[in-house]
Amino acid sequence: MVIGVPKEIKSQEFRVGLTPAGVQSLQAAGHVVYIQQGAGLGSGFLDSDYEKAGASLLPDPKAVYEKADMIIKVKEPLPAEYALIKPNQILFTYFHFAASQALTNAMVASQAICIAYETVELADRSLPLLTPMSEVAGRLAIQFGAYYLGKPQGGKGKLMGGVPGVKPAKVLILGGGVVGTQAAKMASGLGAQVIIFDTNLARLRYLTDVLPANVQTEFSTQHAIEAHLSTADLIVGAVLLHGAKAPHLIKKEHLKQMETGTVLVDVAVDQGGCIETCQPTTHDHPVFEVDGILHYCVANMPGAVPQTSTMALTQATLPYALQIANLGWEKACQQNDALQKGLSISQGKILKTEIA
Repeated sequence: MVIGVPKEIKSQEFRVGLTPAGVQSLQAAGHVVYIQQGAGLGSGFLDSDYEKAGASLLPDPKAVYEKADMIIKVKEPLPAEYALIKPNQILFTYFHFAASQALTNAMVASQAICIAYETVELADRSLPLLTPMSEVAGRLAIQFGAYYLGKPQGGKGKLMGGVPGVKPAKVLILGGGVVGTQAAKMASGLGAQVIIFDTNLARLRYLTDVLPANVQTEFSTQHAIEAHLSTADLIVGAVLLHGAKAPHLIKKEHLKQMETGTVLVDVAVDQGGCIETCQPTTHDHPVFEVDGILHYCVANMPGAVPQTSTMALTQATLPYALQIANLGWEKACQQNDALQKGLSISQGKILKTEIA
């Protein structure tokens, strides 16, 4: 199979769809790999690294899309790329269709085969291709949240861990999945008072067992969340409904209950967001203010640490990419139930009720 890796064009997106090691594995299996010139520079991979691994370089995205049977990316295609996509071309990337009707309509019209990283799902309901980026995003949510709590950035001027005799910051984490767990680890490690919410009691029992003593678990209800809003310093939205739009757990009217300078980080923004007032932002302009509350809503947070993120992502996606390339998308999806769940749009048809 001919595989193409274009350069990502989303603002401040420095990740790339494949590492040189990934190229080498695909090339060793008998596949041809084309990389757009400069695609890996943001992640620390030179064009010469890809050439040594067996890839051929192409000058622009148009050339990559024209040659490739399968496109391996990181982020969803943007409008500038829609016209480059060919009927029956396989697109293997993050799509987050439930958050964008325009993208969904464009991919239906393209007649392409769209396999979404974020909905590839194992029998235990884990998401193997979303997990590595969720781990990165969960940790970054606390790093960025702690930074924006600083007074020069518009926050309350609080140190996450406090100091002897001074209380630490209070962090609310909405969701106890991969993002929430990693956020709780980071926040607790910095010494913050952490409260993590979830509706799964088994998950809450597990988190109580594995997380430090400064992390408190609570069953998630609107009443329980509202009870903490007036004293929260940082709130992390970490809610995920598989393949569907996230519910709004924090609504606009709730901002009035918060102190000025409270920081909201909505990691779920690429699935529509679980904070009503959040709108996607970029690394160029990551925050905005509503009613005195800072909102950090960057839709590609792991792009801030592209070398770590690209390596983690390729490690997860490569076995699936090899299976698609070796067998073709139809046979690969027939033989691999997890991959079948990632198949979202095919030849003009939406295959997921959540997206439809």
